[in-house]
Amino acid sequence: MLTIYRDAAGTVRESASLDLPQEVIWIDLLEPTADEKAFVESRTHIQVPSIEALSEIEASSRLQVSRGIIYLSTPTLARSDTTEAFLSPVGFILTPTVLVTVRFAKLATFDQVADQIHNDPSLATNVGVFTALLEAIVDRGADVLEGLRGELDRISHRVFHGNPIHLSHAVRSTNTLRTTLSAVGAIGERVSQARDVMLGVGRIASFARDIGEEWITPEFRVRLRAVLKDVASLNEYEAHLSGKVQFLLDAVLGYITIEQNDLFKVLTIASVVGIPPTLMAGIYGMNFKFMPELDWAWGYPFGLAVILVSAVIPLLWFKWRGWF
Repeated sequence: MLTIYRDAAGTVRESASLDLPQEVIWIDLLEPTADEKAFVESRTHIQVPSIEALSEIEASSRLQVSRGIIYLSTPTLARSDTTEAFLSPVGFILTPTVLVTVRFAKLATFDQVADQIHNDPSLATNVGVFTALLEAIVDRGADVLEGLRGELDRISHRVFHGNPIHLSHAVRSTNTLRTTLSAVGAIGERVSQARDVMLGVGRIASFARDIGEEWITPEFRVRLRAVLKDVASLNEYEAHLSGKVQFLLDAVLGYITIEQNDLFKVLTIASVVGIPPTLMAGIYGMNFKFMPELDWAWGYPFGLAVILVSAVIPLLWFKWRGWF
């Protein structure tokens, strides 16, 4: 899908001229077709990158300058307000007169800026739109991190104050711990995605501010500097969340280990308690001709009592030692 701002009348596509009108400041390409790419390339004299090119991870591919045109790319978080969030590459092509964006997923930040572009005077230029997009991405990243912090706080309270290992049924307790472990792991993955976005935004904001110094006005240089400060603070906040995620992972794994140790302890106690009765039953089960107990009237109850006492004594000893 190709969207041109500001071209309310839709005359740019119908015009045979290869020059863009001055009112056009932003061309947004969402999963562009070959015809849309050709149209934009012919009117802006740039090369629209593919999704493979935008997905490159080396800095030399994400930050480029060619004939005075700045080519930038960074991963962004699509469906950031859901558990199905994923990273999708976005390309920013910044010329002195127009901004071209290339993306392959619907992004709420782009929709937000698109809604503001007709009413906000600060979005009257391509640099203004570029800056607003970066600010919106950073704001959305901050909201995502705040939401993840809330989820981590709830899990932390449940882990350390809910006493999941004291549940009456061992299987139920283990399932609770497994569910908690999966939830913490999912949050850790989303925190990692947010870190990738913040690092990418920081790089392109710094690069664009330095390279486009001649035609980026002081107002937007100040705003780009503010974006860099916000990114730096969010990176520190993300590092804090990453540490908390790791701490919760270690804690949950520790509880799982304790649960397993308790199970093995029960099995060990049961096996040890069962040895003396088995020994007594084995002795009285031997078919020797001369066994005094065979002639006793109370021989059978005596044998049962010995077996019972041989099982109770180890249990009392384990209880005295505090093993259970």
